[in-house]
Amino acid sequence: MKTTLFMIRHAESPFVFGQERTRKLSEQGEFDANKITERFKQEKIDVIVSSPYTRAIQTIEGIADEYRMEITIFEGLKERPVKGAYKLPAEEIEQAIKKSYDDRDYCLPGGETMRQAQERAIPIIKQLLTDYQGKNIVVGTHGNIMTIIMNYFDEQYGYDFWKSTTKHDIYKLSFVENELSHVERLWK
Repeated sequence: MKTTLFMIRHAESPFVFGQERTRKLSEQGEFDANKITERFKQEKIDVIVSSPYTRAIQTIEGIADEYRMEITIFEGLKERPVKGAYKLPAEEIEQAIKKSYDDRDYCLPGGETMRQAQERAIPIIKQLLTDYQGKNIVVGTHGNIMTIIMNYFDEQYGYDFWKSTTKHDIYKLSFVENELSHVERLWK
């Protein structure tokens, strides 16, 4: 029996230091979220879950409204903190992300390793696959944790894949039991 996860990476959200959890979508992000809602009017959706971060929730709220469903929030689906609460140049953060795909136990001080992120997120994904077997599940997510989840099921999804994703982005993951059988990018 096929179960589908629609991984929806949040739309554009301006970075605000210290507001990782609460920052909202930009005007362009809101526009794109509406396009995502339109795109999902043609899908059958059975359940909607999300990261607790505002930008992820805002990106899929229209889908929830359209289907008159609640969004179930999972803390374990939040974005992976690459570092602690200190500023670093974007290049250094990107290098840390790249290194973490080569070494699952690497992170900057105060950050979370790839292994730790998988240990908190994968049990949720496996439970969703069990509880909603044969169903279609929308997941409001972020680029790094989405890639980390996909990497657990297929190691070809690593740094280069993460780097190729956009804000927003949509991937349709098809599972047979707990085995990833197909991935299709729905947003181009």
